[in-house]
Amino acid sequence: MSVTAKHIAWFRFKDGVRDDRIEQHMRALRTLPDLVPVVRAIECGKSYTDRGGGLTHCIIVTLPDRASLPRYLEHPAHVPIAEALVSDIAELRVMDLDLG
Repeated sequence: MSVTAKHIAWFRFKDGVRDDRIEQHMRALRTLPDLVPVVRAIECGKSYTDRGGGLTHCIIVTLPDRASLPRYLEHPAHVPIAEALVSDIAELRVMDLDLG
């Protein structure tokens, strides 16, 4: 199956969020391909450069098509992971690409 959609989020954490909490978020995100059927892959982590304009972390979610985005965002396994992450985020940018 070819990849046709990417959901990309760039963000920075609030001051004071500890490294172990950040790693907890990254581990939780990495479980989503096993929990949400439409997720083909998730890549996430911290930038190793300062070129993000203050944004330090990124998540790239690979989906089979653009119609899968709502099924991913609304999936009961995704919602609590996303809510916990957003509660620790100071700034967030999101882009969704249709590569088909």
